[in-house]
Amino acid sequence: MEWLIAIITGVIVQGGIKEVTQVNNGGTNMLGGLPVEMITMLGSSILGGVMSIWSQSIKAKQDEQKMLLARADKQMSFVEKARTYENKGFQFTRRVIALSAVFAIIVWPKVVPVFFDTSVWITWTELSRGFLFLIEQKEVVMDKEFFGIVITPLDTHLMSAIVGLYFGGSLVKK
Repeated sequence: MEWLIAIITGVIVQGGIKEVTQVNNGGTNMLGGLPVEMITMLGSSILGGVMSIWSQSIKAKQDEQKMLLARADKQMSFVEKARTYENKGFQFTRRVIALSAVFAIIVWPKVVPVFFDTSVWITWTELSRGFLFLIEQKEVVMDKEFFGIVITPLDTHLMSAIVGLYFGGSLVKK
């Protein structure tokens, strides 16, 4: 920004000096009759205006940064309040949600085939084989019927995630 202002003022001043110093028919041509003092005043007024706008821009950026810092401090205070939130009802609700998810997703599908004569359908995706490098592999959806108790990799991953979140959350607070 500074170099742009310096170039513009340099060009303006250089053009003014050339016009002032040109001799035309025995007299000096001062930019259509403008004296050197007027040229200086106009140049300094323009430069002062540009510098004023530039300083206001810098001040606006500083104010913006201050507001961003204030907003971050306010947000961190909210996060801190949420972390230190102590309520037995909240903890009980978290336990109910975790246990009901484990029961509905893991236990119920395993218990139903034991007591009732029903099958379990499992759906997964596999990659089809391609022919060398000519045919790409594609995802194929596979369905298969199983009888009895079925434990899938999804069950084990889900159970470990729920247990990890539940116990990990309670370990951090202590």
